[in-house]
Amino acid sequence: MLQSPLLNLSGAPIALPILKAKAMLDLDQYGIQVDDIRHNLSPATLYQEAIRLEKGAAIANSGALIAYSGSKTGRSPTDKRVVRHEDSEKDIWWGPVNIDIDDNVFQVNRERAIDYLNTRSYLYVVDAYAGWDPAYQMKVRVICTRPYHALFMHTMLIRPTREELKTFGDPDFVIFNAGRFPANRHTSGMTSKTSVDVSLHPGEMVILGTEYAGEMKKGVFTMMNYFMPRKNVLSMHCSATADRESGTSSVLFGLSGTGKTTLSADPKRLLVGDDEHGWSDDGIFNIEGGCYAKAIDLTPDSEPEIFQALRFGSVLENVVYDKEDHSVDFSDDSITQNTRGAYPIEFIQNAKIPCVAGHPDDVIFLTCDAFGVMPPVSRLSPAHAMYHFISGYTAKVAGTEMGIDEPEATFSPCFGGPFLMWHPGKYAEMLAEKIEKYDARVWLVNTGWSGGGYGVGSRMKLSYTRAVMDAIHSGDLDKAPTEKDPVFGFDVVTKCEGVPDEMLQPRLTWSDKDAYDAAAKKLASLFCDNFKTYAEGVSDEVLAAAPDAS
Repeated sequence: MLQSPLLNLSGAPIALPILKAKAMLDLDQYGIQVDDIRHNLSPATLYQEAIRLEKGAAIANSGALIAYSGSKTGRSPTDKRVVRHEDSEKDIWWGPVNIDIDDNVFQVNRERAIDYLNTRSYLYVVDAYAGWDPAYQMKVRVICTRPYHALFMHTMLIRPTREELKTFGDPDFVIFNAGRFPANRHTSGMTSKTSVDVSLHPGEMVILGTEYAGEMKKGVFTMMNYFMPRKNVLSMHCSATADRESGTSSVLFGLSGTGKTTLSADPKRLLVGDDEHGWSDDGIFNIEGGCYAKAIDLTPDSEPEIFQALRFGSVLENVVYDKEDHSVDFSDDSITQNTRGAYPIEFIQNAKIPCVAGHPDDVIFLTCDAFGVMPPVSRLSPAHAMYHFISGYTAKVAGTEMGIDEPEATFSPCFGGPFLMWHPGKYAEMLAEKIEKYDARVWLVNTGWSGGGYGVGSRMKLSYTRAVMDAIHSGDLDKAPTEKDPVFGFDVVTKCEGVPDEMLQPRLTWSDKDAYDAAAKKLASLFCDNFKTYAEGVSDEVLAAAPDAS
């Protein structure tokens, strides 16, 4: 039994016992000889250890654990590396998303991480699952030094029962999180003190120089993004909901700011998951056991489901709180705009447990078009679906220059470019095959501007978008009349209950029709320029679905 000095009310030191965790496993197979292995600790125990051991850790008045990731408050995608291996090198989409290193460099970084982990007097290990469908489930082991990281991954992965843990066996994927220790910048291929390296064979990830917890979450998704397609499962960066009665699902793709989280929180439907899914021949399944939601400007009115989920057992990351009553100021971005909350999915009241559902009736691409060009809702052919899936378009408002704001197009292939392992065309082909096989409808829904671009028009009312979503899920929109868009070629829905007719055709909402035509051509050219990156990996049919930028 160890002793920890504390102060009593008079200021004199007192001693309290610290119970040493009993090791349930050893890590000798990885070259780790630390005796004190704290294996799959409960959230309550991890809270206790975080408060005692983590600088700045606190408990919010809601019961969530507040923790801080240090200097890195977001992912470091330019520091991600993938080992080039003969078993997978022909599959990987090499380039700025997947920068290659050889196995020797990986082993150098791995040894650096192992050496650091061996200097610790105790380590945390989380054994859990990725993928709710047992047929495609993968076993993940996380080895880390911080209770905050252990609680985060306990939350984000699928938690095994005590009986399952007894027979867990060897993992399929191991994360060595030595994020408090920097990479050596003189190591070949390293560009900073941060290094996030993935070796698909035998299935390991090494983290150096960053304590941002999201690196672990996305490392698991990156691994699933490679191995799931090899099993004819489409891995998707999307949210998913299910019909309460039939069990059929819909999936929503969308980049940040498109409304994916808000529209997934539909009380009329069940939440399957908010971020990562697989689509197999049996239906869809959530990859994760938790949700990792943006917390900036969170209020009980704007996101009531998320707000109530951030309670005991959840993690609040990099937020500012009142030191007297421990209330969180969600509007304070002095640490980062990327404040986050991680919570088990069962904390959402309408979560579907287990997180599996039938084949999607509807596949929905969300975009927030700040140019004011895209219709509120359009139906996509298989070729257009592949084109827009590979494009992954949304727009954001750029900074002010000379008092004028200009929208800025953002493209991320398959709505999850940083996490792709195969060429985007691979995922698009799989999506098209499953859409055809299971007769799913595909829609493009614009939650952005109408009546003009940013600064002229106005943002689409949420009530209109919800009406569109309701009509999609009810099947009413499947029977609605459409008109072909002369520039983009998709079928624009012209009637939807709850949405004014003139809103459904964006050109009609612009007072200056010539300005609309110019904006549409400009956006079309941005699409075409962006797609040149992927042209060599797609079919002629998909290339023919490009908008007319002439």
